[in-house]
Amino acid sequence: MAGIKENRTFHPVNIALLTVSDTRTEADDKSGDILAELAVEAGHKIAARTIVTDEQKQIIAQLKDWIADPGVDVVIATGGTGVTGRDVTPEAFAQVYDKDIPGFGELFRMLSYEKIGTSTMQSRATGGVASGTYLFALPGSPGACRDGWEDILRWQLDSRYRPCNLVDLMPRLQEHED
Repeated sequence: MAGIKENRTFHPVNIALLTVSDTRTEADDKSGDILAELAVEAGHKIAARTIVTDEQKQIIAQLKDWIADPGVDVVIATGGTGVTGRDVTPEAFAQVYDKDIPGFGELFRMLSYEKIGTSTMQSRATGGVASGTYLFALPGSPGACRDGWEDILRWQLDSRYRPCNLVDLMPRLQEHED
């Protein structure tokens, strides 16, 4: 049965939060605030946090900085996952992935469908791995960020979650890398 096994040790991870937006500032970044609050409540550390505009080059540059930083285990982005011309977060993430985790976006949309119906088809939430760092991109709405954390990331970033979790795989993410 899936769930937290209290007899296992919790291992906090270092999370970098990226808000992708042409309009948000630190003062009104509700989605970033929600992710930071939920991650810290769960016992994790916020290693870094920033806002970049909806420009693919800026997103890629920030991702590469955090991927190269040994103090960052996971990057969670919010914003830029829709279908408008300015929504380029999934394309930027795809440029840095070593491996795509298609199940993340699929699961996010499945769970989101239960709450917002067919509107979930507009979400291009995505996940992957790059040089041993997990990367996840969520839609920019506070509700989507809360749902993505509470329904998926909270569990997969908890080393006590069984039958398996992403934290247990971290030491093996760079096997076969030269």
